[in-house]
Amino acid sequence: MPLEWSSSPPELLLAVDRTSSRPLRTQLEHGLRDAIRTRRLAVGERLPSSRELARTLGLSRGLVQECYAQLQAEGYLVTRPGSATRVAAGAAPSPGAARTHTAAPRLVADFRWGVPDLGSFPVQDWLWATREATRSMPTTDFDYGDPRGSAVLREVLAGYLRRVRAAAPDPEHIVVCNGYAQGLGLTLRVLAHGGVRTVAFEDPGSPATIRTAATAAGLRAVPVPVDEHGIDVRALAATGARAVVVTPAHQWPTGVALAPERRLALIEWAGDRDAILIEDDYDAEFRYDREPVGSLQGLAPDRVISLGTVSKSLAPALRIGWMICPPDLAEPLTGQKHRSDRGTPTLDQLALAGLIESGRFDRHLRRVRATYAARRAALLAALAEHAPALPVTGLAAGFHAVAHLPAGADEHHIVTAARERSIGLYGMSACRASGSATPAQLVLGFGNVGERDIREGIAAIGDLLVNGS
Repeated sequence: MPLEWSSSPPELLLAVDRTSSRPLRTQLEHGLRDAIRTRRLAVGERLPSSRELARTLGLSRGLVQECYAQLQAEGYLVTRPGSATRVAAGAAPSPGAARTHTAAPRLVADFRWGVPDLGSFPVQDWLWATREATRSMPTTDFDYGDPRGSAVLREVLAGYLRRVRAAAPDPEHIVVCNGYAQGLGLTLRVLAHGGVRTVAFEDPGSPATIRTAATAAGLRAVPVPVDEHGIDVRALAATGARAVVVTPAHQWPTGVALAPERRLALIEWAGDRDAILIEDDYDAEFRYDREPVGSLQGLAPDRVISLGTVSKSLAPALRIGWMICPPDLAEPLTGQKHRSDRGTPTLDQLALAGLIESGRFDRHLRRVRATYAARRAALLAALAEHAPALPVTGLAAGFHAVAHLPAGADEHHIVTAARERSIGLYGMSACRASGSATPAQLVLGFGNVGERDIREGIAAIGDLLVNGS
């Protein structure tokens, strides 16, 4: 994509050597040809005016005009009356010209998990919030600032999480981070420095993400089974771990909520073991036919590090998350964050604070919650029509479901066969610590799939779901 400039002329890095025996015009022509051939100047990109380039290089304007005319004659440049000189179409090789490239076929429906409705991002509200933040932002806020993040956002988040998640956050103990992965990595490094050697995680869950973060922190990661009530606390106690990553509000990916007795047992385990519970509160805003489940952090603020983000509620591209820290871990986590990257962009933090404080964030959540509910209904209706005997679970919240394939079904074969029909399916095996495809299950994400695509996608693979092959 060519750069578009304001009314000011664009800058262009070129050099001429007055001690060389080569004429200046030849040097300039060679420099421009080389910039175009190597795609340093892209097709359609505007060049400086002959007057401006002559001034910059200390050349005569006539020499630059002659150079431009020569390159135009050779097909490198194009000039139209009243318009700037630009790089001509076809003047430079395309990025893929040196290699054979086959574009991936467009999928009719891609049931990829973990992706919200990207088209629902509230662009106008975000622009409004950014303008307001920029307009009212004190000059001092343009400095590096507090490594914990903007005090404004931390205050707003504390109020929001108390209201919506029944959390018990102290703004002084909130650390803003760049999404869940960074928050998890910072947390595990701090725990490792404090003497923790093993971190447990739910199975099925997110083995790749947690193992990667654990390895980077020098920790051993061990899986703990999940049943219909959530994580098995007795099995957890047998691991010797002093930290565990859990998704209590809506277990990823089974969708079960951690039962009340398990919550209490988990907190008791943490107290007995001097352990830390790492709560991944990833999609608790989206629920349909059950009462909301409060944050685990609200029950044991001295034992829980709660990680939250706007990746599911707004968009992953924002890279804004937060850690609600126990009082004795707030300072070490702040130090780790400071050493990691000096902080999350302040302007984006202030824009998010304004979005929440204005009520626009709540309005957005109500709107997308209705969208996901409609897509959930479309998925259930399509499965009822094309695979009526297929059990589906995990639909009480979030924007994914678990489809339980017939006994003896080959999960990998079904995923491959569906891809050949331009349908993106994803197996539960990727969520299991062992990688096992037994029992065969699919995790069907519907967050970023329209209702019509859901219907067409399920119709295209109905026989695969019914026959298991």
